[in-house]
Amino acid sequence: MMRLATWLLAIGVAGMWGLMGCARADEWRTLPFTDSEWQRDGAPTYTVENDTLIFDGDGRGRLMSKRVYRDFELQVEFRLSAGANNGIALRAPMGFQASRYGMEIQILDDAAHHPSDPRSICGAIYGLYPARKSAVKPAGAWNTMRIRCVGRQVQVVLNGETIVEANLNTITDREQLRARPGFLRESGHIGFIQHNGRVEFRNLRVREVDAPRLPNQPPDGFIALFNGRDLSGWNSWYADPPDQAAMGEAERQYAQAQANQKYLTHWRAADGVLHFDGKGVHLITERAYGDFELWLEWRIERGGDSGIYLRDTPQVQIWDNPIGSGGLYNNERHPSKPLAYADRPVGEWNRFRILVLGDRVTVWLNETLVVHDTPLENYWNRAAPLPSEGRIWLQAHGAPLQFRNLFIRPL
Repeated sequence: MMRLATWLLAIGVAGMWGLMGCARADEWRTLPFTDSEWQRDGAPTYTVENDTLIFDGDGRGRLMSKRVYRDFELQVEFRLSAGANNGIALRAPMGFQASRYGMEIQILDDAAHHPSDPRSICGAIYGLYPARKSAVKPAGAWNTMRIRCVGRQVQVVLNGETIVEANLNTITDREQLRARPGFLRESGHIGFIQHNGRVEFRNLRVREVDAPRLPNQPPDGFIALFNGRDLSGWNSWYADPPDQAAMGEAERQYAQAQANQKYLTHWRAADGVLHFDGKGVHLITERAYGDFELWLEWRIERGGDSGIYLRDTPQVQIWDNPIGSGGLYNNERHPSKPLAYADRPVGEWNRFRILVLGDRVTVWLNETLVVHDTPLENYWNRAAPLPSEGRIWLQAHGAPLQFRNLFIRPL
């Protein structure tokens, strides 16, 4: 790689900071292949010659951007040797396979490989979303690719032909969701994924897209559980599920009405935030859900403790604890602790994305994978399977809490 000092002399310190931190979100920015912009993930074998990034040979390493991107457009030119295979990582995390835990745009010599699955054609979102056709030029010719990634919409234009126009929310196959949950990420690194053969990249440019999202307004495909104004769609806890099941319908309705009158005053909406004063009981959705993707933001105080119940069953943990939040706290047979500590400092907002498929749960906390495809056990009856549907609870545990941007996508 070009040494950092050489690059600084070329553009100047002020120019570097303008490129890295001061460019407008809608301006194109050239990404040179320098140490200041890129980092190794694994052991990729590559060289940089005349501003061209060259992979040559077999390998499974990645070269990843140091910067994290959310909504963006990317332009790049690439050239393949006969039979070569590579990939472009989108919204990918460090240290994980990009095609499973982020997204990978396939870079492939189609003529040599003859892929039978259109999800493996050059330009496809590998393993997830097919390309309409093969539009890659013969080995040895330069190709031009443009990728637009805004929210759950991904477009790929290869050599002037739109070959992918994907709405990722249409991917509902359970095996794909479980095997490749990373395509649901909202942000991550851009990178190059080495596989085999000689592949060259040049003229890489990126433009970040400013796509503002209004508070408590659900993104496409999602439903707002909290409208930002009041407690519509929510009830107070009055009894645990086994006790409710033993009641008659009239008794349940009466108990619910009494609990709402007594305890809902401890939950209030103000300035688009759902506040709990620490003195009441759990808040529970009126509606039951089966499989779903759930987004929510939460904030606690020092020593705070709470959780998210899924299908009436505890819980995805929220607390001020060195173990970290996001674990399946009440599990006994299956893992209960988070894979990593990803909490932000107490008093700051944190963000969960929770995927529930059957009895298995995947949790991202602040875009870090903390639970992956782990069974959530039936807390109320350890010998029974997880209910096929149930309500979502915001746990009250004697500490003030705040929630906002609660969105759900039933699957």
